[in-house]
Amino acid sequence: MDLKQLNAFIAVADLRSFSAAATKTGLSQPSLSRLLKQLETDMGVVLIDRYHRPLHLTEAGSFFYDKISTILTEIDTVTSMTQRLSAPSSVLNIGFVPSVLYGLLPEIIATLKQFSPDIDVNLKDISSYQQMDALKSGEIDIGFGRFAHQDPWIQQILLRHERYVVALPKSHPLANVRKQRLIDLANNRLILYHQTHLPVSSTVTTEVVTQANDKLSTNRVNRAATHEAASSDPITEPLLHLFAQYGISPFMTTTVSDLQVALGLVAAGEGITLVPASLQTVRTEQIIYQRLVHENVTSPIYLHTLKDFVHPKIPDLLTAIYHVYEQRGITYRQQNFVSQA
Repeated sequence: MDLKQLNAFIAVADLRSFSAAATKTGLSQPSLSRLLKQLETDMGVVLIDRYHRPLHLTEAGSFFYDKISTILTEIDTVTSMTQRLSAPSSVLNIGFVPSVLYGLLPEIIATLKQFSPDIDVNLKDISSYQQMDALKSGEIDIGFGRFAHQDPWIQQILLRHERYVVALPKSHPLANVRKQRLIDLANNRLILYHQTHLPVSSTVTTEVVTQANDKLSTNRVNRAATHEAASSDPITEPLLHLFAQYGISPFMTTTVSDLQVALGLVAAGEGITLVPASLQTVRTEQIIYQRLVHENVTSPIYLHTLKDFVHPKIPDLLTAIYHVYEQRGITYRQQNFVSQA
């Protein structure tokens, strides 16, 4: 068994076609077929059912595919890390989610370049989830994201929590209410935009529901709590999760592809949404942003990088981040990444 055989098997398993797999791997079909047959002979197991179109994996083949895919991904990751460790790039490739770009990221990058004039920075718009694979492949060296991730290859630090604000059309009846409550927003259409979901199930805070129940109609709160209790699926959509923590289920939701589209719908009067406070300068001609009274309704900002390779310019980036936080009067707890290589 060797890597050529394993990669041939993965290609066929992924594409369910010898011709397509041959094109992907750059091998001829006879060579690909021979490698796969050698693998099956070495293992004494039939991995591919060749009598169906498209090709099917046998039960043993499915099991082997699941396990060997993970191993091959780790081999690719280790290879990439080794190459970068041997010859670190002078360029710092930074991944970021769009909401961070509207916040302090431009100021942080400007400060970084001021402190380190020779640094070469490359910025890439990439979701929190995709940043994990991008770090392993070497596409980025560090990522700004909004979600915590559990990955054996990745280390992360929490930079800070950013308060959510509610974005309302200027014509909305609640537009001029300075301090908003989630329970008051429940009868609106909530526009959802996150592409990454939480890895945790939601919980209902009984105390908060009780407090809300004292202030609003019993039927309204009980309806939300009953709906929540009836659902067996964990709520991992970030905005719905925030409502669920207060025992609230929005009356109606619409899901869109990204945050800009969500704000466009709000501007058109098609609903409301919650966004990190740094976005409250967007579309201010049509949208009013108001604070929420709930102090724990926040969006965290994380930095992610590899556990075994920390780019030599990352400490400079952290210095720039904390300098900006100090200048802005933002509370933070200074942390550093630790290279385990």
